[in-house]
Formats: sequence, structure tokens, C-alpha cells
Amino acid sequence: MADEPLVLGIETSCDETGVGIVRGTTLLANAVASSVDAHARFGGVVPEIASRAHLEAMVPTIERALKDVGVSARDLDGIAVTAGPGLAGALLVGVSAAKAYAYALDKPLYGVNHLASHICVDQLEHGPLPEPTMALLVSGGHSSLLLAPDITSDVRPMGSTIDDAAGEAFDKIARVLNLGFPGGPVIDRLAKEGDPDAIAFPRGLSGPRDPAYDFSFSGLKTAVARWVEAKRNAGDDVPVRDVAASFQEAVVDVLTRKAVRACKDQGVDHLMIGGGVAANSRLRALAEERCERAGIRLRVPRPGLCTDNGAMVAALGAEMVARNRPASDLELSADSSLPVTDPHVPGGHDHDHDHLHEISKENLYS
Repeated sequence: MADEPLVLGIETSCDETGVGIVRGTTLLANAVASSVDAHARFGGVVPEIASRAHLEAMVPTIERALKDVGVSARDLDGIAVTAGPGLAGALLVGVSAAKAYAYALDKPLYGVNHLASHICVDQLEHGPLPEPTMALLVSGGHSSLLLAPDITSDVRPMGSTIDDAAGEAFDKIARVLNLGFPGGPVIDRLAKEGDPDAIAFPRGLSGPRDPAYDFSFSGLKTAVARWVEAKRNAGDDVPVRDVAASFQEAVVDVLTRKAVRACKDQGVDHLMIGGGVAANSRLRALAEERCERAGIRLRVPRPGLCTDNGAMVAALGAEMVARNRPASDLELSADSSLPVTDPHVPGGHDHDHDHLHEISKENLYS
């Protein structure tokens, strides 16, 4: 184990300041500072607030992770950071911090893809990823089906959302029902007490001529909002638990049905589910049921590794080191729309960094 790469990962794509440390495929530390409470009164993530929160939390969170493991920053074999996709300002904080630490410590820097990291984190719980891996990623910003023959260099989009992502739909329906933000956990909790068959909400893009692997939740969101509005206009009580259960069932039905279909069509006998919505209990249960029926092995990380975290970034960074992938340049930039086909951003060529101030590296990290 001591010969495996020791990598620190930094994740700041949205509202979580995540710092993880892994050795190979073993998780050593996963420190997270969340600014979700600061966004709650606005009903969604405010980019400027998120960026400022990352600035305040970055150094303390890194120091906490290193202390948890009992290692010095000098012991690291590499620094990995989410280069995109995500909120531009938030990403810039993480990328700037990673570049500073990499330069100060004279360690290789790896700018990695947020979505590929969500796939790679499963290695920390269930061991090396099968090749290829079929992954369903569902979060507030993404609903994607991805095929990854090599998580460090070859990730292929099979399908994605054409409008609202699944997690975004959860947040919007929670707002309609006056349940607060974020919406996913509270809808999941209330749905357990409701009837998923109470209301026949639509399943988007499920027709025979619709794209096989793409998702759409905007129509579902509108249907739920209109149903609730009609109830309120008629002076009737809204059965919140039944609405939550029926809405949730419509979302997870489409997600799991299309994911299993993709596995069958591509001849892949396993499915990995990641992203924040992967913590949803009904999604996990229905995926398990349908995968078992189809002879597909299901891999889902524990909930704490599904939401945004630094461990997933460190996991992909460690895999980059282990496979001798080229490090990123110190000119690495944040890319809010970094395509999933770029699992990491390698350096184009060696630079002498003459334009950098010759600051004492000892002073930079002491």
C-alpha cells in the first residue's frame, strides 16, 4: 500500500468545499465544508456566495484533511483538482489553490473532470472499476449516461438531460410544495409515507421514437406544478406525501429504465450510479430491483461519496498517477463547460514558468 500514490483532491464545483486524501484506491480522509445553509433562503445556489465560502474554507479544510491522515503536505505524490464543469467562480478558487500548493510543494498537478470523478469514487468502496464501466450520474446539474472504457482517458456520453437535471427537478418541486432547499432529501423522506401510484405523472422521453438514453424532466416539473396549483385553486388540501412519492417515482422510473437499457444494448453487465441524487433511497431500491432482474451488477457508493466531495477528485487523481497520465500545466484554467470526454486536462508542453514570481517555496506552504 505504501507504494501506491498518495494524492490530495480539491473539489469546489458548486457549494461544497471538499478535500480528500487517498492512497491508491484507499480513502484516508474526506473533509467537507458546506455552504448550503447560506443558499437556503434564496432557494438555490448563489455563485458569488459559493465562491466566497470556498475562499474562507479552503485552507482550513486542507489542513483538517492532512491532520486527519497524519501526513505532511510534503508527503503527497500529487495534487488533483476539479477543473470543470461547474460554477466558474467556484472552480477558480479550487484551481488557484491547487496550483499554489502544487507549485509550493513541487508536486504534479492534475486538473480533472467533475463527472469522471463521480464515477471513479466508486473505486474507494467497491474496488477497481470494470472496463468498460456504464455510469448513470444524477445530480443538481447533471443527468447523464456515460460509458467509460478507461476512466482516465476515454469517457463516452451515451445520453444526457435536454433540460432540467434530476436534482434540479427535485429542488423545483420542493419549492412548489414549500419544502425548502435542498429538495432531494426532504422529498425522499416524505415519499416514504406517500403512495407512488396516487398520481399518474408523465415519464419524459419514454416514447418509442424518443432518444433512447436522453432525459427530460421539465415536462414532469410543469405537470406537478399545475396539478398542485389546481388543487390549491379548488380550495383542496394538497396531499404532499403522495405528490412527493408520485413525482419521485416518475423520476427514478425513467432513470433506471434507461440505464438498464443502455447496459443491455452495450453488452455491459454492471451499472454504476453516482452524483447527489444517487443518495435517494427509492432510486437505489428500484435500480437494485431492475438490475437484479436483468442480470446486471449494481455499484452505488455510500451516500457520503455520492454528493460532491474531495475524495472523488483524489481518487481520479490517484488513478492518473498510477497510469502515468501526463500532469497538467501550472497554466491550468477552470472550464465551467469542460466536456466529459476530457477526463483530465493534460499539459500541452513543458514550461519554464519564467513569468511566475520567484517566491520562496518554503514560505508558500510554511
